Amino acid sequence: MNTQDILSLALQMAGLKETPADSGIIVPSEQVKKVLFGVDIDTADLLLARELGADLVLAHHPASGGPAVHLYQVMERQVEMMVRAGVSINRAQKALRERVESIERGSHARNYDKTGAAARLLNMPLMNIHMPLDIISENAVQKHLDDRLSPTSRVSDVVDALKEMPEFAAEGPAAPVIRAGGKDDYAGKVYVRMAGGTNGGPAVMKAYFEAGAGTLVLMHIPEDSLKAVKDQNIGNIVIAGHMRSDSVGINLFASALAQRGLQVIKMGGIVDA
Repeated sequence: MNTQDILSLALQMAGLKETPADSGIIVPSEQVKKVLFGVDIDTADLLLARELGADLVLAHHPASGGPAVHLYQVMERQVEMMVRAGVSINRAQKALRERVESIERGSHARNYDKTGAAARLLNMPLMNIHMPLDIISENAVQKHLDDRLSPTSRVSDVVDALKEMPEFAAEGPAAPVIRAGGKDDYAGKVYVRMAGGTNGGPAVMKAYFEAGAGTLVLMHIPEDSLKAVKDQNIGNIVIAGHMRSDSVGINLFASALAQRGLQVIKMGGIVDA
């Protein structure tokens, strides 16, 4: 496989037709046999890849170049997901706008090509795949919960069901936890939201709950959003864990690469399953 083949496979598995702005090939390769795969990648990891004989470094989070500063451009997917949950399209767009603008402003402060420049100097192939793998995670976790929860399930049942998946059951810190709501509260309609750049912010979560969502399952939540949800007191938040959630899609994709003959070395935050 080459780097374009790898990217195309991820898009296919995620059901996407175009490469999202937060993913891309930084330094291409026409022949890939051994991949160093990590959630976060920096210059030291490029040197580690060379030491281990890898011929591609594959990052999950945007590592360099355009993907590192264009994260805000993929947040529009959150409008689509809110509409699916019953939020009007106008409200969804307005709820998300402030957060998108904040992420766009923050991107200006990034040293966006540090890792990419190092990869080019080392002639080390480098790419990152972000939203496609988050979509794979989101779909897998949503299906798992849909299969196990009922209309009378409690929030604690959501956590227990998550812990049936290997990434969430693995030993270690940052396991699934209830951040808003009580363990005996009814879960209601449970929506897994893990793919859309980053959290949409307090207005987005309020829009979900007012449209009938009972529980949102997220990778992580900033303090301002959590405080707002608690103050609103109309919905529950379960945090599945960032690295664990990312690892669901990463592990499924890594398995697909292995099935195609590639050797995959996992590191950089991946919770192996």
